[in-house]
Amino acid sequence: RLPAGLLELSVKASSSSTRAVGRRFIGISNKQMSTPNRQFEIATLAGGCFWCTEAVFQNLKGVISVMPGYSGGEKPNPTYEEVCGGKTGHAEVIKIEYDPSQISYNDLLTVFFATHDPTTPNRQGNDTGPQYRSIILYADEKQKREAEEFIKELNAEPKGNPIVTELKPLDKFYEAEEGHRNYYLNNPEKAYCQLVINPKLEKLQEKFAKLLKKNDKELSPELYRVARQKGTEAPFSGKYWDNYEKG
Repeated sequence: RLPAGLLELSVKASSSSTRAVGRRFIGISNKQMSTPNRQFEIATLAGGCFWCTEAVFQNLKGVISVMPGYSGGEKPNPTYEEVCGGKTGHAEVIKIEYDPSQISYNDLLTVFFATHDPTTPNRQGNDTGPQYRSIILYADEKQKREAEEFIKELNAEPKGNPIVTELKPLDKFYEAEEGHRNYYLNNPEKAYCQLVINPKLEKLQEKFAKLLKKNDKELSPELYRVARQKGTEAPFSGKYWDNYEKG
């Protein structure tokens, strides 16, 4: 399922402090892409800060929209501050609307497990707390079976720690506040985007180029420059290359 060694790479990327080199992959915003269609399906995943996961999945072909939100807990209508307090039981999740004729649920799981560390409970890098735990919230029994099989195969690998990703049915999903939607699209120059999200997107381009949006009309000008013209920022020249501010 995962290319050889990719799970190990995801663990290293999540646990180390990686400096961004300026390459940015900017997907399509929810407002541009969201079009109700009964043929589309839903996947709900949690793998750390939803600013990161949203940015990753917005760039995949067949993904129609990505909505950040809260799920997995008990408190109704939680706020971001309440979830960050770690007492609501909710995790920061993303609700992915996708076209299964273009990208499969298995493909989504492959990218999911490769772009976060599924072996650390309640932690992704420097982000700690139950709101950052790894969870798959399945929509039906088919998704449950696929996720169970995927995790079983990962755990069968000789190297690495056991997968701690939680698997439970999707119950209530609460959309995140407006300021958290399309966060990377709207704030690409912020330190967190430069230092945490950019390295994930670089690995996405490196390892999963075939799963990225291919139609140039789907690409933003910045992503077109990077993906089609091999554009990049000069090393050590970015505004945040030597910034150690917390995200």
